[in-house]
Amino acid sequence: MMFRLVLSCGFAADEEELSSSATFDTTPPKQESKSLAEKLENLGRVYKNDDHPILQEWWLLGRYHGQYYNADGSDAPQDGWENRRFRIGSQARLFEKMTVHAQMVSGFDMNPFYNGFTELWSQWAFDDQFMVTVGQQKHRFTHDRNVSSRYINTLERSMFLNMFNADYTPAITASGNTGQFAYYTGVFSNATGPDMWDSFTNYDSGYSLLASGTWNVNRWLDLDEAFFNACYLYSDANQHATNLNRYKDGFSTALILTNGPVSLVSEVLLGTRSENGDAIGINIQPGFFLTEKIQLATRYQLALADEEDGLLAQRRYERASGVSTGDVYQAGYAGFNYYIAGHRIKLMNGIEYANMSGHDVWTASVAFRMFWGPNSNGPFPMAKMLKPNS
Repeated sequence: MMFRLVLSCGFAADEEELSSSATFDTTPPKQESKSLAEKLENLGRVYKNDDHPILQEWWLLGRYHGQYYNADGSDAPQDGWENRRFRIGSQARLFEKMTVHAQMVSGFDMNPFYNGFTELWSQWAFDDQFMVTVGQQKHRFTHDRNVSSRYINTLERSMFLNMFNADYTPAITASGNTGQFAYYTGVFSNATGPDMWDSFTNYDSGYSLLASGTWNVNRWLDLDEAFFNACYLYSDANQHATNLNRYKDGFSTALILTNGPVSLVSEVLLGTRSENGDAIGINIQPGFFLTEKIQLATRYQLALADEEDGLLAQRRYERASGVSTGDVYQAGYAGFNYYIAGHRIKLMNGIEYANMSGHDVWTASVAFRMFWGPNSNGPFPMAKMLKPNS
């Protein structure tokens, strides 16, 4: 490991300048105090040296998400504390172009403590426009799914997206960014689970194909940022599939807008050729930063199916409270997020009302979330904090 010593030297003014000066200001320059988010920006980074020929960067990474919920629906009320997510791992950048990433996950309420790996992959970046990733990785179908759980503004992702059963799975993917356009595509196994050997060697579960593109469309809009995302999914699932085993085809489009303290994420999702028919969902998420630390987060969901049992309510909270299947689903969410140290340490609270074909449930939640490790890049809300109006 290399350490550098930086020496700072000053040069005196010439004698004529000194003699003509009546006084000298010897007060040291005022140092602006850093926020807690700035102080923790590199939380988890163990080593960084861009000049080293082998190891340029090494991180310890992970996250903890815990939440209290109270769901009141047609059946008995449900409430309790849930250790929602706990993950630990490591990531290293090698030979300037290679990234190696491993991250284990615990089971529900940390039982068992080790429940396999969410991610176990290696990436080679030929350049910014072409990167290849091989191994267990996230299936990034839809913008809603692409945004890490470290940055989502609501307690859970949308109901209809969760019906696709997308998870971490072995895959070969290619991605790149040209500045105005980013793409992501790959071939995925439809097998996933805690046994990594079985996930990587199970060829009887079918496969899925994904193509996704994101365009910077701000040249047509007078906003701070504007992106348009489109995805297509094909899944050749069979009876052995544990991943992406509901719809044969998936289509999604999303418009992601930010201007000052205001954000608006709108997404339309279509699933076709399911045993329970076709369905369409709309997910609209307006947000507003009241201060640099407090965000008002809201969401409206609407999903429609052409079969009476074509929709399936959220596995967490809704099903246990009396909302199960139907052909029309609506939900509204409103809450406040308090960013103690940006997304690295934050508190979330909100309340959601959901209705499925005449059955409804209210869910209130308070959540604590933190993570350590490198940030992700991408359209809002990936790691981005908006500033309130001054």
